[in-house]
Amino acid sequence: MPKGSPELTASRKEEIINACEKLYQTMSFKDITIKEIGAVTSFTRTSIYNYFQTKEEIFLALMQREYELWAAEINSLSENNPTMSAADFADAVAGSLEKHQQLLKLLAMNHYDMEENSRPERLTDFKTAYGASLDAVRKCLSKFFPDTDTEGFIFVFFPFLFGVYPYSVATDKQLQAMRDAGMDFRVHGIYEMIRSCIMQLLGGKE
Repeated sequence: MPKGSPELTASRKEEIINACEKLYQTMSFKDITIKEIGAVTSFTRTSIYNYFQTKEEIFLALMQREYELWAAEINSLSENNPTMSAADFADAVAGSLEKHQQLLKLLAMNHYDMEENSRPERLTDFKTAYGASLDAVRKCLSKFFPDTDTEGFIFVFFPFLFGVYPYSVATDKQLQAMRDAGMDFRVHGIYEMIRSCIMQLLGGKE
């Protein structure tokens, strides 16, 4: 790590993560390289290695940031609402994740390779953010739905999120392939899918 203030280090990391995020909007994970990311930062490509050793570490940091932002929104639900109905909670969580489509897209990636190609300390930072999102949901469930099987909800809901993006976003190539295969397929909206899942997990209570 180069010498410099913590503020400069944080700023450089944020710029790298932002560059990765920008590229990921129009490019696939496999096509994005450290060189591509360096080309849209204000410093040299080789400087990136002072902060991240692999592109997987950069993507992991991007996903970490997305989890942190989403966890903050979920924590605000338990902090700012004395009670919530199942419908209101489902609406709030589905609406929140609909705004965080980037997180859902990242969840659809191969986590095994991403984590395997990141240093232990970077992986620990990511797992801390992921754990905080689990705790944020647990806090809401404990407060608003004390009779719900909290861990059962967690074990279904979080793995479910890994498949939301592929079922809600399809490329023209994928749509054509499904038509050619004679599949009766309808692309579902992110909000619709997540709200339905939460309502079912909460027993359809209103």
